[in-house]
Amino acid sequence: MNGAPLQGNGGLTIVKPRKYGTTLLAFLCILTLVFIGNAFRTGDIAWSYVAEYLFSRPVMLGVVGTIVMTFCAMALGVTLGIAAAIMRMSDNKVLQAISSGYVWLFRGTPTLLQLLLWFNLALIFPTISFFGLYSVNTVDVMTPFMAALLGLGIQQGAYTAEVVRAGLLSVDRGQTEAALSIGMTKFRAMVGIVLPQAMRVIVPPIGNETIGMVKLTSLASVIQYSEVLRSVEDVYYANSRVIELLIVATIWYMVVVTVLSGIQIYIERYFSRGWGRRDQAKGPMPNLPAEEVAK
Repeated sequence: MNGAPLQGNGGLTIVKPRKYGTTLLAFLCILTLVFIGNAFRTGDIAWSYVAEYLFSRPVMLGVVGTIVMTFCAMALGVTLGIAAAIMRMSDNKVLQAISSGYVWLFRGTPTLLQLLLWFNLALIFPTISFFGLYSVNTVDVMTPFMAALLGLGIQQGAYTAEVVRAGLLSVDRGQTEAALSIGMTKFRAMVGIVLPQAMRVIVPPIGNETIGMVKLTSLASVIQYSEVLRSVEDVYYANSRVIELLIVATIWYMVVVTVLSGIQIYIERYFSRGWGRRDQAKGPMPNLPAEEVAK
């Protein structure tokens, strides 16, 4: 028999099976981690350079650039996503078609391609005119920051639109009908009644998208936007310490992602707690005397 016998109720012998598979898997994982750690320890890595450049001015400016672009792109993406989701659920067929086309187009093209298209927009539109009153050269407007913001933010809006739409659909339709019955417009009911309740479903994937955006900003280095990866590239092009500077970038990405993960957990708990209280408020009536119920 496999495992040590145990005396159970009624004199029966209970045999606890040994989990050889999981034990072997755990051993292989530990062995792999030891191998990787030893490779970093014995490899040709000058850790003094990692310590020297970890808090250097160029790298810190890149970290700030990554954080700024993450929040700006997510703000634009969430705004566009909410608008697109509401348009998609509208009764107007034109708005539905525009929203569906927007999601189809920007979810179907690679992020890097969109960044390059926005950065080279001047090749299509040499100037941008504002109602024929004022015009500017596109090359002066479409800076690396603006191209990265539009490329990342507009694409994020397409993904966010589907997340928000799923959250809105998770709310019982009776909520909208009740709001309409007391004289609220459909738009006001959507924004004031349905959307706040849908946040419990919307927040977790939006948090994941925000963490993903931190890493997506690294693509903006291709169009010369100064984020973490671009900053360390500029440094190792000068001193040839490639691995050391890439380790610096890895550390900072992990720091930012860890902080955002903690914030995400806190926000999710906040909305879950609020929802739980609503559910408790809607719970069964307590057992009261007949006289109290009559009152």
